[in-house]
Amino acid sequence: MTRIPLAGAQHAVRLLLLFLLPCLLSAWGQSATADVSESRARALLEALDTDSFQARGDAARAIADSDAEQKTRWLQALLEGRLGKARRGDRFYIITDDSGREWPIIDAISYEEAGTGTRRTVEAFRINNELRTRLQGLLASLSLTSGDEAARLRAADRLLGEVAPDNVETVRQTLADEESPAVRERLEMALALFAVTRGDAEALDTLRGNLDTRVRNALTPIAAGDDALAGQTRAVLEGIESKRAWYDRAQTLFFGLSAGSILVLAAIGLAITFGVMGVINMAHGELIMIGAYTTWLIQQALPGQPGLALALAIPGGFLVAGAFGVVIERTVIRFLKGRPLETLLATFGLSLMLQQLVRTVFSPLNRRVSSPEWLQGSWQINEALSLTLNRFGVLLFCLAVFAALWALMRFTRLGLEVRAVTQNRAMARAMGIRATRVDMLTFGLGAGVAGLAGVALSQLTNVGPNLGQGYIVDSFLVVVFGGVGNLWGTLVAGMSLGVINQVLQPWVGAVLAKVFVLVGVILFIQKRPQGIFAPKGRTS
Repeated sequence: MTRIPLAGAQHAVRLLLLFLLPCLLSAWGQSATADVSESRARALLEALDTDSFQARGDAARAIADSDAEQKTRWLQALLEGRLGKARRGDRFYIITDDSGREWPIIDAISYEEAGTGTRRTVEAFRINNELRTRLQGLLASLSLTSGDEAARLRAADRLLGEVAPDNVETVRQTLADEESPAVRERLEMALALFAVTRGDAEALDTLRGNLDTRVRNALTPIAAGDDALAGQTRAVLEGIESKRAWYDRAQTLFFGLSAGSILVLAAIGLAITFGVMGVINMAHGELIMIGAYTTWLIQQALPGQPGLALALAIPGGFLVAGAFGVVIERTVIRFLKGRPLETLLATFGLSLMLQQLVRTVFSPLNRRVSSPEWLQGSWQINEALSLTLNRFGVLLFCLAVFAALWALMRFTRLGLEVRAVTQNRAMARAMGIRATRVDMLTFGLGAGVAGLAGVALSQLTNVGPNLGQGYIVDSFLVVVFGGVGNLWGTLVAGMSLGVINQVLQPWVGAVLAKVFVLVGVILFIQKRPQGIFAPKGRTS
């Protein structure tokens, strides 16, 4: 056996020790650091174990000021009532789900799973309203120093009305370091509101014209006093209320235009057929209903895809309702020309038949059509004005349909023939225009547009057999008020009646508003029988 010299062995041992010593020191340092970190974390949590809400709030403030990595999660769990301590022992837990009798829990320091707990084994720390407010402010302050600009902006917005002596210095320091103008503006408003509640009248200048409800609620009790600050606060509140009133008017106008857009869609097809053929179609509301049911059927065929279903329902509703219109014209209307009373009675009977057909096939129950995500919710312009996306979409859809119809009437051969028959049927026949064919296509076009109105209505209300009945009278009002057969008159009349009705409703109620609109239209027709836009030389 070969013997290794003693000197060589000692040298090898020294090299091995030199290699292992840094690793041992590093491991020992990490272990020591982990022990110190864990002991600090435990000390912070131990301070929460008190019966005093004030002391618990001070402990929460100490956690927020510490460098503990878990502090945000601890404070969030404390706010939600999910941070607690073992009733027997010194371990702290976070309850991940407190909906059942047994709670899944994790260790609050290491985040390791700790099995389950119950009310008998884990005591959750309780908070009151004052402590809840402090915790919300502390969490918002912590969020200001992390995340992207959008996250900081949300945190700054949450601070409005939540700045307290505990976090005011943190907010001021954050404001000094913040670069985003939007975040700075929110922080300045939050600090100004805090300063006003502390009696600083100069801070009111920052709050002038602010539409946030929290600002108004905070200033209202201050304005109720009788000192100089109260007087200045009342002046600021008056300015805020005046500004909100203008946005309320803008929102009323939007709702009126969206309601008017439905009237325009419902009436524009009726205006075309009434202008060309002189037919009072009492089944027009049922053609709207058919368009709505077509939308529902397409959505049933494409479950889970409301956006695609709606895109297919637009041409589908037009074609199905238009086909019904052509059948009605070919089987009923063409034999009753020149007999308006009989046409009215016949189409009224058709409306009853179509309603009963729908009840038999689909049942009398209302059906719900789901809107795609991009038509749900609202577009929040500011604190006082928001536009619901489904109504905004219907308004844009109405304008698009109107533009398409105007282009059809203006630039196509069918539009030229329709205008010729509307102005002088006999002369149009003498020029070789097949009036009966024009009547059929016009009635089908008007029915198809009614189907589009049903597609739009399905995004605002449930679909049922009586869906179109609520719009037939209003549609005739729009046609007569705007001028028979005139597209621009229908648009102006529909939007005007929608806005007027929306303005009157808060004052007199929905029923009386409709009565006043009806009386107003009757008086207008007495003075101007041709409507807003007079037809150009129409003869029967």
